[in-house]
Amino acid sequence: MNTRQQQLEAFNRLLDIMDDLREKCPWDRKQTLQSLRHLTIEETYELGDAILDNDLQEVKKELGDILLHIVFYAKIGSETNDFDIADVANEICEKLIHRHPHIYGDVKVENEEEVKQNWEKLKLKEGKKSVLEGVPKSLPALVKASRIQDKAKGVGFDWEEPEQVWEKVQEELQELHDEVQGSDQDKIESEFGDVLFSMINYARFLNVNPEDALERTNKKFIKRFTYLESKAGEMGKSLADMTLAEMDVFWNEAKKL
Repeated sequence: MNTRQQQLEAFNRLLDIMDDLREKCPWDRKQTLQSLRHLTIEETYELGDAILDNDLQEVKKELGDILLHIVFYAKIGSETNDFDIADVANEICEKLIHRHPHIYGDVKVENEEEVKQNWEKLKLKEGKKSVLEGVPKSLPALVKASRIQDKAKGVGFDWEEPEQVWEKVQEELQELHDEVQGSDQDKIESEFGDVLFSMINYARFLNVNPEDALERTNKKFIKRFTYLESKAGEMGKSLADMTLAEMDVFWNEAKKL
């Protein structure tokens, strides 16, 4: 692997290139914090895909894209004298030191859970009125639910045993079933949300990341469905021309692959 000096030289090279692009490239010169935002979100999702695929070469490439965006934002900030890349790096360094008193202070911790609890307590001391303030409003609902539950756990608001959470899942499923018998769509949607929230909670107790688990199932479905489409094409048919029984044959074949 590269030495620390080589790492610093590579980062300095990226900063120099960013300076050149911002000065000489019409597209790069035109960008703002706002125009880059949606591109950064896309790059983050692409990194997530690479991680789920365990494609380390692609992970490396996507990390580079995200690092470019960080440098880009810092460059824009420096042009208005608000902040530069050193300010960005120093601020996160100070935050990490402050929030790891068991490393840089005299606090003693026994395990990971105590580290997380201390983290949330320190954030409240920093002026946050709620531990939930750190959950971005624009997060996808499934990810947001997971983060909300994780932060509540950090201050001790949590179930004690997985069995209790499973009982809650069953309770919410029954409530959903009861509402489905009626015709109030708003209540059905509300109960459906409660089921999903309780399932995400249960996933946490099983040490399962619900976002990763669902995306894994998405990928599995896509793979099987495209196999089904290809087999239909080999028969000169479209899926719309096939019966469910015919499709089920190829679906079961895909499951065995």
